[in-house]
Amino acid sequence: MKFNIEFDERALKEWHKLDNTIREQFKKKLRKLQDNPYIESARLHGDLVDCFKIKLRSSGFRLVYQVIDEDIVIWVIAVGIREDSKAYKIASERIAR
Repeated sequence: MKFNIEFDERALKEWHKLDNTIREQFKKKLRKLQDNPYIESARLHGDLVDCFKIKLRSSGFRLVYQVIDEDIVIWVIAVGIREDSKAYKIASERIAR
């Protein structure tokens, strides 16, 4: 069973602002996650305890997602730079609402 990928509307805007090469790298990683999105080494903590991350080390970008089993969905919450934990702060604010 493959998980579908859906975006928070604000995360989708961030996605479209990314350079195409960055977007392609994220797409490749997201496709791999569709079979098994639960990667323990990518699990976040604190306010984002139910979330996971995809990191692109070379470019410094992060994608934060949540797995919704009932709907078989990988829900992308935020996409942004790692600097000052920006992507994580944005994701935390979005989940709190």
